[in-house]
Amino acid sequence: MKWKCGKFVVAGVVLALCNSVQAAEPKMIGQHGDWTAYMFMENNNKVCYMVSQPKKSEGNYSKRGDVYALITHRPAEKSKNVFSYIAGYPYKPGGEATVIVNNQNFRLFTQDDSAWAPDQATDNKITDAIKRGSSLVVKGASARGTETTDTFGLSGSTAAHKAISAECGVK
Repeated sequence: MKWKCGKFVVAGVVLALCNSVQAAEPKMIGQHGDWTAYMFMENNNKVCYMVSQPKKSEGNYSKRGDVYALITHRPAEKSKNVFSYIAGYPYKPGGEATVIVNNQNFRLFTQDDSAWAPDQATDNKITDAIKRGSSLVVKGASARGTETTDTFGLSGSTAAHKAISAECGVK
C-alpha cells in the first residue's frame, strides 16, 4: 500500500502532517466555487491540494469535528490526484467508507479519522468523476457505529484542480 498522509493543513485549521516534517503555512492559490486550492512547502518540495467542506451532513451524532474532502499532488513523490477524506470522527477499526460521484461507487479504506482510495488508479477515477460531476457523497460509520452521509458540491472542482496542477507542475 502506498504511503499517504492521514491529515493535512487546511487554512487556519490544524491537521497534523504524518511524521514530523518541515511544512510551511499553506498559501491559498484560489477560491473556485465549492473548492479552495492551496500550496505549501514540505521538506523544500511543493505540495498542492484542493479542499472542500460538505454542504450537507447527516447522521445521529451529538459531536463531530470538521469534515473535509481533499485531492493532493506531491510531485516530488510522484504522487498526484490523491483523494482523501477527513470524517470528523474516528472510524471503526477495519471499517470502510464509500464515495459516490455520478452514480459511481468507490470504496475507501479508513484509519483513525481519515479515508483514502486503495490505489492510484482509483484516485484517478475519483478525481476525474469529481471534475465531471455535480455532487460528491461520502458515507461512513464511526467507531461507535454512527452512520454518516456527507454531501459536497462540485462547483469549481475542475478550476481548482487546474490551479493545483499548474502550481505543482502536474499534467
